[in-house]
Amino acid sequence: MNRLLTDIEPQEEPEVVVAEKQQPAPDNFFVSFLSKGFVSTEDATRALPFVLYMAFLGMLYIANRHLAEKNLRNIDKYGKEVRELSWDYKSTKADLAFKSTLTEVAKRADTLGVHVAVDPPQKIVAEQEVQK
Repeated sequence: MNRLLTDIEPQEEPEVVVAEKQQPAPDNFFVSFLSKGFVSTEDATRALPFVLYMAFLGMLYIANRHLAEKNLRNIDKYGKEVRELSWDYKSTKADLAFKSTLTEVAKRADTLGVHVAVDPPQKIVAEQEVQK
C-alpha cells in the first residue's frame, strides 16, 4: 500500500521551517517602559531620590495615622473607665450617706451595747484651785 501510494503521488520532503531569531522579551514591564517608553533611564535615575523621598513621606503618613488611631482607642478606653469609676464613686457615696444617718448608726451601735442617750447632756463645772 505504501508502495502504491508512493508510485501515484511522489511524496514531498517536509519543509524545515527555520525560526527567525527573535529579540528576547524584556524582563518586566518597567524595563520595557524605561527602554521604549517616554521616560529614559537617565531621567528615572535622576528622579529616584525624589521617588524615595515621597515613599518615605508616605510611610511617615501611614505610621502617623496608625498612632493617631491607637491614641483614639486609648482615649475611648480611658473615657469608659472614668465613667465606670464615676458610677462606683456615686454609689459608694450614696451608701456612705445612708449608713451615716442617725438611725443606721444607732442600729449598728446597738449590737455593741451602746445606746442613744435619752437624758440631755449636763455641764460639769470644776472648781479652780487657789494658787499660793
